[in-house]
Amino acid sequence: MSKPIVAIVGRPNVGKSTLFNALAGEKISIVEDTPGVTRDRIYADASWLDRTFTIIDTGGIEPDSGDIILSQMREQAELALMSADVVLFLVDVRQGLVDADAKVADMLRKSRKPVMLVVNKVDNFEKMMPDIYEFYQLGIGDPYPISASLKLGIGDMLDELVKLLPAKGEGEDIDERTKVAVVGKPNVGKSSLINKLLGKERVIVSDIAGTTRDAIDTVIKYHGREYVFIDTAGMRRKSKVRENIERFSVIRALSAAERADVVILMIDAVEGITEQDAKIAGIAHEKGKGLLVAVNKWDAIEKNDKTMYQYRDDVMRVLSFASYLKIIYISALTGKRLDNLYKEIDSIVEERRKRITTGVLNEIIMEAVAMSEPPSDKGRRLKVLYASQVGTEPPTFVIFVNDKKLMHFSYRRYLENQIRNTFGFEGTPIRIVVRERGESRMG
Repeated sequence: MSKPIVAIVGRPNVGKSTLFNALAGEKISIVEDTPGVTRDRIYADASWLDRTFTIIDTGGIEPDSGDIILSQMREQAELALMSADVVLFLVDVRQGLVDADAKVADMLRKSRKPVMLVVNKVDNFEKMMPDIYEFYQLGIGDPYPISASLKLGIGDMLDELVKLLPAKGEGEDIDERTKVAVVGKPNVGKSSLINKLLGKERVIVSDIAGTTRDAIDTVIKYHGREYVFIDTAGMRRKSKVRENIERFSVIRALSAAERADVVILMIDAVEGITEQDAKIAGIAHEKGKGLLVAVNKWDAIEKNDKTMYQYRDDVMRVLSFASYLKIIYISALTGKRLDNLYKEIDSIVEERRKRITTGVLNEIIMEAVAMSEPPSDKGRRLKVLYASQVGTEPPTFVIFVNDKKLMHFSYRRYLENQIRNTFGFEGTPIRIVVRERGESRMG
């Protein structure tokens, strides 16, 4: 099930990053008392009561600014707004109600998204409560007072926020069709790929507007099987943002990956793999999605017998955190090797749903332990007691040990590699949860 998305929007310097950090539980956003510091949207998962959701920190909105950086931040915030299920509209009690707040409120009303008005920097509720009443003039509901820096009022705010989230399961796909998100930097051929798949098969079941996130979902039937392609290029913007245009691809990838089984990261073969591609691939990895790298425009590359191997090495070096990924070399323009695309997608879906019996899994784990002695610390050695697969999509394993503090990252990676060497799981991340005897399996 995909997580609802909550966007924090507002003018610059009202405390969006401070609130984001308080909700995320760690210092992720840069917090500096200068308007325009947060130029990137940064996202993190947060939980309250029994709900988990993804929060997006945005650059500030300056509705009429001609300043290029502020106008770019406005575009980014608008995109975050477009992707959100719920919007937290943050204002500043110290600055009071200003014209720009009213213009932002107008923008939010037009979005028809659930909006929660949050008045920040209320550091003393008794003294400052009268000051929040002027924000009723915005006409978007009751203002909720908080102090993000002092963490005051945040619990009450979250109680109301979770009421605005979509009901569990609401808007979720109940069918078993494979969902594929096509992501990547601008101009790498995402739309060309979707169009070629459509033109080649000539079997569109339907073109349906996506969820509230405004992606375009295209259903394609291939060899009797239906696939839902989530085209992030379908979220078209009129903006001419240049320097910061890459940031749009991150939020598009985030909202699309939430709903997908498999993420296709498209790379321009001529340009090569970049750090921005790594950011986008990192989203698929964090979300536990299957990952297929499609190197587009492969026909435009001069090749010899080593070219493909060298290219693969470059991709694996930059995306080293996703050593399981699969790579395909295509031309969206000519359609070359696109038949292999479906074969790879099907293979990844099968790997994501694979289950290993407990007996066989423990044989492999104990054999791995025998081959490489577990780490020790201060005379106490890690003992691996038992392992079990507890979930799929992505495949998730619990390993019970005598003391989980002794499970070094490198040994966890070693055990993961042994599982992969034996059972495959190509194209999908796997999750390993370490528990001590007596702990609940997933608690």
